[in-house]
Amino acid sequence: MIVLAIETSCDETAVAIMDENRNILGNKVLSQTNLHEKFGGVVPEIAARSHVEFLPQLLEDTLAEANLKLNSIDAIAATGGPGLIGGVMVGVMYAKTIASVMKKKFIAVNHLEGHALAVRITEDVEYPYLLLLISGGHCQTIIAEDLGKYHVIGRTIDDAVGEAFDKVAKMLDLGYPGGVVVERFAQFGDEKKYVFPKPLIKKGEHNFSFSGLKTAVRNQIIKMESISEQDKADICASFQYTVAEILNTKLIEAAKSFSSKFPNSKDVVISGGVASNLYIRGKLGISMDDLGYRLLYPPIDLCTDNAAMIAWAAIERLERGCSSNLCFKPKSRWQLNEITY
Repeated sequence: MIVLAIETSCDETAVAIMDENRNILGNKVLSQTNLHEKFGGVVPEIAARSHVEFLPQLLEDTLAEANLKLNSIDAIAATGGPGLIGGVMVGVMYAKTIASVMKKKFIAVNHLEGHALAVRITEDVEYPYLLLLISGGHCQTIIAEDLGKYHVIGRTIDDAVGEAFDKVAKMLDLGYPGGVVVERFAQFGDEKKYVFPKPLIKKGEHNFSFSGLKTAVRNQIIKMESISEQDKADICASFQYTVAEILNTKLIEAAKSFSSKFPNSKDVVISGGVASNLYIRGKLGISMDDLGYRLLYPPIDLCTDNAAMIAWAAIERLERGCSSNLCFKPKSRWQLNEITY
């Protein structure tokens, strides 16, 4: 089984080809960072128009990398949501067109499920497992009981963690995307220099909140008459430390709920763009190891938005006899627990 997948939910245009044996035959990601950085964030209309422009060549390049023709593909998948609706529409319509013309199966994949299953491309992870999904638009703890069966334990009530990284970077005039640059600056800072709040940190509380933390960083910056490069590094380090502490506390609480339901399952997965942060990986790894869990995560290039994870989610669905109707409508919002098969 060979699947071609398209991912256009935000500002990466991505195409991948994968087989059922977890071999990534072709994988191309075209970043639009240079188009959006002058605005300090993603401009939805620019992102959608760029997907339209980039997809044809990216498809050709991916097929060439895989050394395949379109008629060798068994099914076409695309991110059906959630995401910026213009971009999602471009990817879905492109995939539907190919599927219709080539008379192939079409699979609409939930972007979050792509992140949730990405670790299964490179690691032997069986259901059920505990998942911490952390990205620019999402922050959730989830029990992945089975394909299409996800129990959300906690989620952010305001900002996502990746969004908080981006906003802190913007406040400090560090550039875009924020996650990468904040992590880089934090390497040279004192993580205990500033004490920032950890909202919703109490026993038994599973939801996240990063709005207050973001505001505290802003207030600290306003109090300072001038900000040196070292000050920026210290703020980044203290902010990143606080985020890691929040995530660590929430993951430990989620592990308690997971253990009560599945006492013999010991796999914990972190996925999503923020899972590429090596500092956060290290902090969470220590606590999970102390609790007797195995912490797993996809390779960095499969943490950020990519089409390989969409291809794999489609393969898992196809193996269970599931596909989508060509009448599928793109979704700007689509929770994991709303997926049906």
